[in-house]
Amino acid sequence: MIPEDIDLRELTADLKAKLGPGEPVGYLRGKSLMRDLLADLKGYSQQEAEELIDTLELQGFLRFLGDPSERSVADAQWDITPHA
Repeated sequence: MIPEDIDLRELTADLKAKLGPGEPVGYLRGKSLMRDLLADLKGYSQQEAEELIDTLELQGFLRFLGDPSERSVADAQWDITPHA
């Protein structure tokens, strides 16, 4: 469903540029924020944007700095690296 011609580095750089300092925070809240931002910014459907966020995470462009399974570190920030 996601075209192979999407430049993941560029997409990550666009995300990073549009997010405020220290954003996003929290595993699920962060993923939702980035998904919504991609949908608004690039016109992707919610499902396409969510798949892209998952792909960016799997490819190492997005990395959650906490542990989503532990409440005490579930509100950590994300590392967004366009040059992964």
